[in-house]
Amino acid sequence: MSTKLYVGNLPYSIDDAILRNNFTEFGGVTSAKVMMDRDTGRSKGFGFVEMSTSEQAEAAIQSLNGMSVDGRSIVVNISRPKEPSTGGYGGGDRGSRGGY
Repeated sequence: MSTKLYVGNLPYSIDDAILRNNFTEFGGVTSAKVMMDRDTGRSKGFGFVEMSTSEQAEAAIQSLNGMSVDGRSIVVNISRPKEPSTGGYGGGDRGSRGGY
């Protein structure tokens, strides 16, 4: 099992330090990062936490998934690799419009 966790539906007030602090009771936190919007600098409402062991990651999932944080029910699960992009909106033949 992976030790990297996805944490979703976070309140926008949560920062890296608060996120890390919320997971330390389950063991060593290798990293904690709230994803920020590049243009506005605001939180995107999700982040990633990496725990020291898979057992600690599982304990954090069991305890924190569905927990209410500032009125929002957070989602905590194993982080999955990003799906490869197909490069378009649903695919299709991109070369059919002629010589642009």
